[in-house]
Amino acid sequence: MGDVLAGFHAAWEFESDSVLIRFERGIRTPKLYQALGERRIPHEAIAAVTLSPGKRGTVVLHAVPRPGADPLMEAAAGQLKDGCDPYRLVLPAERETLAEYYADELRAQLPPDHGGPPDRYLVAAPEAPLQFKAYDGKASFDGKLVSFRWFWTGASSAKWKAGDQSFPVTALSGIEWRSPEVFEGHLRLLRRDTPVAQPAQADQDPAAVVFGLGYGPVHESLPFAASILAAIRTSGPALTSDGVGAAPVPAVRRDPADIADRIRHLGDLHQAGLLTDQEFTTKKAELLAEL
Repeated sequence: MGDVLAGFHAAWEFESDSVLIRFERGIRTPKLYQALGERRIPHEAIAAVTLSPGKRGTVVLHAVPRPGADPLMEAAAGQLKDGCDPYRLVLPAERETLAEYYADELRAQLPPDHGGPPDRYLVAAPEAPLQFKAYDGKASFDGKLVSFRWFWTGASSAKWKAGDQSFPVTALSGIEWRSPEVFEGHLRLLRRDTPVAQPAQADQDPAAVVFGLGYGPVHESLPFAASILAAIRTSGPALTSDGVGAAPVPAVRRDPADIADRIRHLGDLHQAGLLTDQEFTTKKAELLAEL
């Protein structure tokens, strides 16, 4: 067990090859910290270490992550507020001397300049299964398959026409996460082989879920996105013995009451003129086939 430096909401344990960050679970601790629990950051995943004045009589020890080393920070793409950055340790100003000592010690253990991003993630992603509620649907990820199940109260007619969606990670090239704390927050899956361009608006894209007040919060949607990124990097496109892409994932049988609700909603869309007769008949047949 190495030396421990405790600050507000977290404690850093300095080990010979890494820093183990343990986050508190108190009521004032940022929810993202509580969701992460603890994280081990190898020295090779750290690009630099800084110590700077903080707000209201504090100092901030910051382990700057190496680009491409942590799927969480890759998914965040610079959108995290300072108060939620898991690489920042805030301490009382009277502990500045101690913090400076540990900053120097950590700098001395960092490997030389890496010269570019690593070929793999060096920090572990949150483990699947994961799920969260977006404004227009429920997103779930079991480690191999990302699924979107639309809510009739929030999903656009375009998504209802497309139906619930499932995406193997082998069919994905990346993700696009836009914080729920900004306008038009969403999580979009980027597909490897898309015959047509994906819709510009996330609320029209069946490969995306949109956020809203209370939906898709950072502490739920960001770990979800990071877990998908890590799975994408560790798995290439699944191939059959003849080199062709693997067969689609078989459909899951649905709750009959849920199917009935969805057919009623399709009928409402049809009566409102948002679905043609052909579209209504086709989607109704698809839903009935899931029983």
